[in-house]
Amino acid sequence: MIFEQRVYQLGAGQAGEFLKVYEAEGLHIITKYARLVGCWTTESGTLNSVVFIWSYDDFGHRSAQRAKLGADAEWQAFVPKILPFLVHQESTFLTPTAFSPLA
Repeated sequence: MIFEQRVYQLGAGQAGEFLKVYEAEGLHIITKYARLVGCWTTESGTLNSVVFIWSYDDFGHRSAQRAKLGADAEWQAFVPKILPFLVHQESTFLTPTAFSPLA
């Protein structure tokens, strides 16, 4: 199993509205293709950020699922709604150790 940490840096004060739109209009789409482990806002480090962790069976599964998501017409219609909030995006892949509780 692998985990993908996706960090979205937003305009100052926009996290609440971003999360409202994402939950109401996007979450049901992306969760057809990825398993949500959790979602957080930041209180330290880079502020005005939202952090998602998604899980996949392996890199091949992630690639296939992201391709399906990208081809989903409903997702394509949703993405322009969140782009105005985004200042920066970052994606980090995490592979759990043998003793990790999430392994």
